[in-house]
Amino acid sequence: MKKLLILLFIGVMSIPVNGQTEEDVKKDFTGPVFEFETKVIDYGEIAANSDGNRVFKFKNIGKSPLIISKVKGSCGCTVPTKPEEPIMPGETGEIGVKYATNRIGPFSKTITISSNAYEPQVVLKIKGRVLEQGSGDLQKKKAIVSESN
Repeated sequence: MKKLLILLFIGVMSIPVNGQTEEDVKKDFTGPVFEFETKVIDYGEIAANSDGNRVFKFKNIGKSPLIISKVKGSCGCTVPTKPEEPIMPGETGEIGVKYATNRIGPFSKTITISSNAYEPQVVLKIKGRVLEQGSGDLQKKKAIVSESN
């Protein structure tokens, strides 16, 4: 009987009081809220020493200025940049990331953003594969592109 009462109590306590979803909570939140176009950028297969710059675009859908205090790459080969000014409600911003494409092979890295937003830490991801110069895969892709032109 005691076990049944404990299980019943735990079951009742786990039911949300007002049935709010996370989206409802974000709407009621008086601070800033990130809304990213995407949290993952896939470079695909890229040539060694090619352009490693990409951009994560976001919007502050919250009710107060968004201040990004820090962005940090998971290693020295991933260099992120952040907006220096606060992002006002309704405005957009960008987190830049540069991957060192002189490192051959597959990669999967993260960028951690610290801010005053509803989610104080957001983790973004980049991934892809850097091909060797003269790689058969790279040569095939170049041949296909030149044939289609």
